[in-house]
Amino acid sequence: MSSPNDIGAGSAGAGRVAVVTGGASGMGSAICRAFADNGYRTAVLDIDAGAAREVADELRDRGGAALACPVDVTDRAAVEAALAKVRAEFGPVEILVTSAGAVGFSPFTQISIEEWNRIVDVNLTGTFHCVQAAIGDMIAGGFGRIVTISSSSAQRGSPGMVHYTASKGAVVAMTKGLAREYASSGITVNTIPPSGIDTPMQRGAQQTGNLPDDATMAKAIPVGHLGTGDDIAAACVFLCSDQAGYITGQVLGVNGGSVI
Repeated sequence: MSSPNDIGAGSAGAGRVAVVTGGASGMGSAICRAFADNGYRTAVLDIDAGAAREVADELRDRGGAALACPVDVTDRAAVEAALAKVRAEFGPVEILVTSAGAVGFSPFTQISIEEWNRIVDVNLTGTFHCVQAAIGDMIAGGFGRIVTISSSSAQRGSPGMVHYTASKGAVVAMTKGLAREYASSGITVNTIPPSGIDTPMQRGAQQTGNLPDDATMAKAIPVGHLGTGDDIAAACVFLCSDQAGYITGQVLGVNGGSVI
């Protein structure tokens, strides 16, 4: 497997301002590392302020330009404040990856309205807040790359996760609508629905018994093993590069062949 550091390196996109939500752990932190290693000025947005600072410090130690911004993506004012900080430090937002997310496990009849709202607020409304707050910069600059992180659960359905699959399915639909609306502005919008990626969120679900162990999951994946955050990061770096300028409105599955 190619390292995400090898994809897009030295491209015309290097040096641009990239914002990654949920950037302090799992797939988000891997995406931040890949952007920073490829020369992008990278803003690490996360609800965990301390973890965001740790990732930004690591990126700077690796020679990258990085900024930590604590933010709850469900809070529009906080999102606006975080992006204002990014603009003041780095300039207009040119690239946005919406990796912040929440997962839930409940039989459908037992999903409370509070749980439903929490999942939808983070996964769907949080994506809306971040895209709407950032896209004006891209329109003004005549260039933009947006990658939403959806889920393979939205493609195949997952029992006991209807609220989660509904929120992520809506992210896919939002991505396609945005792609059509803003293609003429030089902005591409694509989505990555991961599956079988070894992340802290997945390990937490395994520990609670809501997902099977690694060996069991790997048997269900055609390539025979789980993926990593670096696999997602590599796809993000490509989709955000100049080379991917003719790709928009697409669902790029990074899933080892588990959804085709």
